[in-house]
Amino acid sequence: MKISIAAVMIPMIMWMVPAVAQPTDDEAKIRALENQFAAAVNAKDLDAIMKVYLPDETLFVFDVVPPRQYVGAKAYRKDWEDFLALFKGPPKFEITDLQITAADSLGYSHSIQHVSGTDTKGQPIDLTVRLTDVYRKINGNWLIVHEHVSVPVDLDTNKPDLASKP
Repeated sequence: MKISIAAVMIPMIMWMVPAVAQPTDDEAKIRALENQFAAAVNAKDLDAIMKVYLPDETLFVFDVVPPRQYVGAKAYRKDWEDFLALFKGPPKFEITDLQITAADSLGYSHSIQHVSGTDTKGQPIDLTVRLTDVYRKINGNWLIVHEHVSVPVDLDTNKPDLASKP
């Protein structure tokens, strides 16, 4: 009986290649939460935006705009209100490169988020940020409990890179 090298090598190679991980139910729920968030931003719906965040004063956010940090849902709601007020009409918002990890009642993700539109003076707005979220499952529902928004900074000019291309 003649055995081909492929008959021996292919099973060995397949054994060495890690299986593609299937998203867990929790990761799927977090992805749905992020999709809900994106839809809310695109609709310029402040109440819907805030539904993805922990609704109390333990929410903690580092945003790219001053102040250095926002403590509590009330403070962060005001930040979002001010941001949405910059736009004439709804912005165009998208989340890409979303990677999620979740286990038990804690999870985290990182993504690239892009927003564009026209400001109230008719000028274009176009910015890209890096974002890391930390989630906690509370009563079966995932909520963002900590968020960190950032942009790369050109250290030669001390200016932010709002286009943020890899």
